[in-house]
Amino acid sequence: MSTPARSTSLTDLLLLGQGRDLASERGVSCTGELPEASDPDLISRARAARAALGDRALVLGHHYQRDEVIEFADVTGDSFKLAQAAAAQSNAEYIIFCGVHFMAESADILTSNKQKVILPDLAAGCSMADMATANQVTQCWKDLEEVGVADKTIPVTYMNSSAAIKSFTGEHGGTICTSSNAKKSMEWALSKGEKILFLPDQHLGRNTAVLSLGLTLDDCVLWNPWKPMGGLTPEEIRGAKVILWRGHCSVHGRFTLESVNEVRKQVPGVKVLVHPECQHEVVAAADVVGSTEMIIKTVEQSPAGSAWAIGTELNLVSRLAKAHPDKKIVFLDKTVCYCSTMNRIDLPHLVWAMESLVDGHVVNQISVAPEVAKYSKLALEQMLAL
Repeated sequence: MSTPARSTSLTDLLLLGQGRDLASERGVSCTGELPEASDPDLISRARAARAALGDRALVLGHHYQRDEVIEFADVTGDSFKLAQAAAAQSNAEYIIFCGVHFMAESADILTSNKQKVILPDLAAGCSMADMATANQVTQCWKDLEEVGVADKTIPVTYMNSSAAIKSFTGEHGGTICTSSNAKKSMEWALSKGEKILFLPDQHLGRNTAVLSLGLTLDDCVLWNPWKPMGGLTPEEIRGAKVILWRGHCSVHGRFTLESVNEVRKQVPGVKVLVHPECQHEVVAAADVVGSTEMIIKTVEQSPAGSAWAIGTELNLVSRLAKAHPDKKIVFLDKTVCYCSTMNRIDLPHLVWAMESLVDGHVVNQISVAPEVAKYSKLALEQMLAL
């Protein structure tokens, strides 16, 4: 007997309430308000501009974007899928990247010099990527050389990083990873060296090392770039298998073990499904852990009537709930919290960028310097080859 379809409201999604969560990681800011909807009149302008650009443009849309932006995306995906799409596209003159800055940089590195990558709003950055600067990482490597372990260490850098950090990674024989292929990337690195320097997301690195590679928490140490020698002793560095950079995602870092326990009490038979950027205790308590693409596939392939509490960006959770009204889907957080930088790409910015291109004006082009792109491309191509 099939389960009758049900409509999903925001109240349904926000099962755990909309209060302040003082236990969230430092650096997290959330007003608890929904993003404002854009002027509906812009939809017709967007359609006209997109039609006028035709095959000259490819619009890439990350899963965390607003619905009004996703509607105009030619390819929708996580950072790994979109990097593949950019690398495979050789005909489009313009790559309009509806995501954040580091994603557009990667697209520029992977596409030809004839192609132009456009980021509709240059303020769409990433707080995690900003947690590792080129100077900090260079100093870290000097410290590892001083301790005598740099030649045994392979950098593995998360896609959520600047082109400068990707360049450092390529120059030192490392690879880029995403949440989709972090296990493969770290296995590859340990086949090449004895240690991994994992940048810049400590949670993805720790969760992959412990839950996927069979290492222990004691095999991992945390490098604090604001302290001399990362706040570690030479003995701690020499004894570690994975050196984790002290960075995190300000959205995924919000989910707590308390919320996991609470949702299990409130929703009988619920399965907790989270992204590996979540804190280790949350990931360890979850039923399913996976990349954005895996989260989508897990919900799609689940039976009608199943219940899911999802720990990832709210735009995606909301979209999944609307697409699967025969399943109970709730948000694993106490508050409304969108990725504030992803949400800077809205319909007004997308329309402006497309109409400017139609008029012959290239705006907000993302260009990575050749000397940075050289080694970044090595690292990105290594990622795509795994």
